[in-house]
Amino acid sequence: MQLFNELKTLGHKHIKADKKAGEKVPSGMWIACPKCHQSFYHKDLGVYQVCPNCEYGFRITARERLKWLVDSFSEMDDSLKTTDPLKFPNYQKKLSKARVQTGLNDSVLTGMAKIEDQRLALGIMDPAFIMGSMGTITGEKITRLFERATRQKVPVVLFTSSGGARMQEGIFSLMQMAKISQAVKRHSEAGLLYITVLTDPTTGGVTASFAMQGDIILSEPRVLVGFAGKRVIEQTTHQKVPSDLQDAERVLEHGFIDAIVARKDIKKKLAWLLELHSKGSDANG
Repeated sequence: MQLFNELKTLGHKHIKADKKAGEKVPSGMWIACPKCHQSFYHKDLGVYQVCPNCEYGFRITARERLKWLVDSFSEMDDSLKTTDPLKFPNYQKKLSKARVQTGLNDSVLTGMAKIEDQRLALGIMDPAFIMGSMGTITGEKITRLFERATRQKVPVVLFTSSGGARMQEGIFSLMQMAKISQAVKRHSEAGLLYITVLTDPTTGGVTASFAMQGDIILSEPRVLVGFAGKRVIEQTTHQKVPSDLQDAERVLEHGFIDAIVARKDIKKKLAWLLELHSKGSDANG
């Protein structure tokens, strides 16, 4: 009994010592990747915020992405704000918080940009704005982006990141799928290029509409791409689904994505595609 008490006391001392040692390590120094589950030193994320083990691109705000993506950018429609059409409880508080976190008026940043002298209309959805959900203003801004691109005869590049249609706006949100799709069609009929870049996550009504309507569909590595979530699928079909069912790599295998591009290579890849299209248009014009 005495030996048990001594060991117990010794164990408590070790626990206290470990706690004191742990307090010396600042929080956030080590990061666990949500995809490969490997831990790494926070500075290894680098400027592109990418896991050094599996190349998964961590979720970043639209303005963070803009810093390394373009050579120039002129924002559009930054004064548009939702009127909260359904007067949904606590919705205004969520919107206010999201605006502070992202510096955006809604879940997409739009504007005219240049990448290595190639002009384009650019949209970047922001996962930090209520999970990149699509509301009426999201739809209006993306529609205006396509309409302006059609008038000015420039390609559109749209980075998607969304949990789907925003429930706080109900049917008004769902209507944006058809609204944007019509603008995409008019842009396409004008013979103009539309490139989508899928980022984590791209799901719901965004996947069911404009995210999959690009002439060229690119994706970052390890992105979640799908319509309904895994749990919903299993509850509906009463069948287990593979853990990688909605990974971009699996979606690529089934022909829904044209290429998976590492985040550090996206700017170069877009510049090449835009220049290629521009030369083709000049030759045909």
